[in-house]
Amino acid sequence: MDKVVATTAEAVADVHDGASLAVGGFGVSGVPTVVIQALLDKGVRDLSVVSNNCGAIGTGLAVLLDAGRISRVTGSYIGANKEFARQYLGGEIELELIPQGTLAERLRAGGSGIPAFYTPAGVGTQVADGGLPWRYDGQGGVAAASPPKEVREFDGVPYVLERAIETDFGLVRAAKGDRHGNLVFNKAARNFNPLAAMAGRVTIAEVEELVEPGEIDPDHVHVPGVFVQRVVELTPEQACDKQIEKRTVTEASS
Repeated sequence: MDKVVATTAEAVADVHDGASLAVGGFGVSGVPTVVIQALLDKGVRDLSVVSNNCGAIGTGLAVLLDAGRISRVTGSYIGANKEFARQYLGGEIELELIPQGTLAERLRAGGSGIPAFYTPAGVGTQVADGGLPWRYDGQGGVAAASPPKEVREFDGVPYVLERAIETDFGLVRAAKGDRHGNLVFNKAARNFNPLAAMAGRVTIAEVEELVEPGEIDPDHVHVPGVFVQRVVELTPEQACDKQIEKRTVTEASS
């Protein structure tokens, strides 16, 4: 039952070239930066990543992206990541853009054993009709586009069929975790981390605070240990190393 591994290198030892990853985090909040760095050090490539966004300000998934280790991204937000935009428009990377709520539900469904579901999000757009550019050819043309999806009416309202997402590995960062893999997330870090943990067949959690089984109130557990296979305890320095995407300050009053 003790799922703690000694090092991040040990935790990612079986992550292979071409693996699919569900990665938690929302902006720069709750991103498993230490495990991601271990993947960079390991040298794996041709990764297929499912995440809300693909890193920002040179941290998180951006380090794998900048190194050319990612071949496909399924996400909701490119944002201000200029390197991501350059690779996508240049035909170097494939991108499947999904409405944010749909992405969340596809991950949750994958972890819950639900193969597909209907949603009104995207009906009447290229999300349902197909034709969204997945990959460009580097010369302004579209090399691969999204296929049309099934649309069905319920009580006179159209809904589009969306498939669940399951991945080889899930990578998450928790504020607290115990040796059985039960996890607690802090504020916005709870947005996608629990869903990524559920969707991964093997989930690796880096935790800022490791506690013994029984120290977390069962009512406070956000992800039960059944979804987590490996736990990595961060050092105090790693736990405190957090980025601020857009720092704002107020002038001191006189």
